[in-house]
Amino acid sequence: MHDTFQELYNTVISRKNAKEEGSYTCYLFDKGLDKILKKVGEECSETIIAAKNGIKEDTINEISDLFYHLMVMMVNEGISLDDVKAELDKRSQKTGNLKKFHQVDHNT
Repeated sequence: MHDTFQELYNTVISRKNAKEEGSYTCYLFDKGLDKILKKVGEECSETIIAAKNGIKEDTINEISDLFYHLMVMMVNEGISLDDVKAELDKRSQKTGNLKKFHQVDHNT
């Protein structure tokens, strides 16, 4: 079965391990964590704006950019797809996981 996420993750790992001239991924690794995190933040904001604008194709493009930058961050931080999948599997086993919000008593 074709696993696009795994293929992308493997490509990001290969760029980190073998620098390739002109590779944007290599550029991000060379610039370091601060640059990678800046890009994750930018792509997150752009995803929110695209969704708010309601144009599905734009939102899909921004989500794809966000996924890519998250994978660069994951590789940089030594986090595997299996790590994330395991956490999601663990969370999927929980039921009744609605968090209780702290309510402030305005009368006191």
